[in-house]
Amino acid sequence: MARCLVTGGAGFIGSHVTDELLKLGHEVVVLDDLSGGFAENVNKDANFVEGSITDYGLIKKLFKEHKFDYVFHLAAYAAEGLSHFIKRFNYDNNLIGSINLINASVNHDVKCFIFTSSIAVYGRNQLPMSEEMIPLPEDSYGIAKYAVEQELKSCKEIFGLNYVIFRPHNVYGEKQNIGDKYRNVIGIFMNNIMLGKPLPIFGDGEQTRAFSYISDVAPIIAKSPFVKGALNKVFNVGAEKPYSINQLAEEVCKAFDAKPEKVNYPARNEVVHAYSSHENVKKVFGMEEPVPLSEGIKRMAGWAKEVGSKKSKEFDDLEIRKNLPPSWS
Repeated sequence: MARCLVTGGAGFIGSHVTDELLKLGHEVVVLDDLSGGFAENVNKDANFVEGSITDYGLIKKLFKEHKFDYVFHLAAYAAEGLSHFIKRFNYDNNLIGSINLINASVNHDVKCFIFTSSIAVYGRNQLPMSEEMIPLPEDSYGIAKYAVEQELKSCKEIFGLNYVIFRPHNVYGEKQNIGDKYRNVIGIFMNNIMLGKPLPIFGDGEQTRAFSYISDVAPIIAKSPFVKGALNKVFNVGAEKPYSINQLAEEVCKAFDAKPEKVNYPARNEVVHAYSSHENVKKVFGMEEPVPLSEGIKRMAGWAKEVGSKKSKEFDDLEIRKNLPPSWS
């Protein structure tokens, strides 16, 4: 049995990784400030600590007290498009908070640091995006994620801290925060349908993404430090088939037996097409066939209908308002 810290364990992916670690028989401490997650997401068999990764004093205390073997770092504010307008908040939470964890991991001889990055690090790279490419992030969120990746590689070389880096993309499923209008397009669509509102689409809706169901991602992250050949590697993980946002809207409406009603907003400054290669994760983890989009949406829709719609919170501390998308104003 290993002692594991899961940051962001009250959030979407983090709570599922926690569940998987407990299934494997490990001891788990969850650290989450509940800014985007929910206490009810935390498995009752985990030790839940409410707090932030930006609280360096708390981080030092937790590492000294629990002597973690492994750190699974999933805490982040993952609103990629919004990150342009909240740069300081983004870097404080997604970069400085990560550095706090890395420092503590080095000082306490953690065996492996597992980091959930993002394919946002690739920017407008050629398709499919592969781990061999030089990342060219184009937004503040992707820049922060790539900086943490570089720090981990540096700490391996200088201090011997092992790592595993994952670059998931557009992950969806049960326990996702559907009441956040700034991120998670599938959750936004489902929430709006239940509220009787139209589906917001930026631009013409022909931008494409490969949407990844949670069961194709969380188990791989959880077992990664215990898999031969995974240490000190970077892996894309998730679904392979890209869909347009218009196609996605049709699938979500079908799952709710709802008539598609859309409202188009001006296009955002974002990568138009993004999907990645998964050859490396298949070689090391033997990745199974991903859950089809229609099936994954059906499962998530069943859960969403049970929990009901959520009211979206406004992000009150916007640092830049220039060129803010109209739907966020």
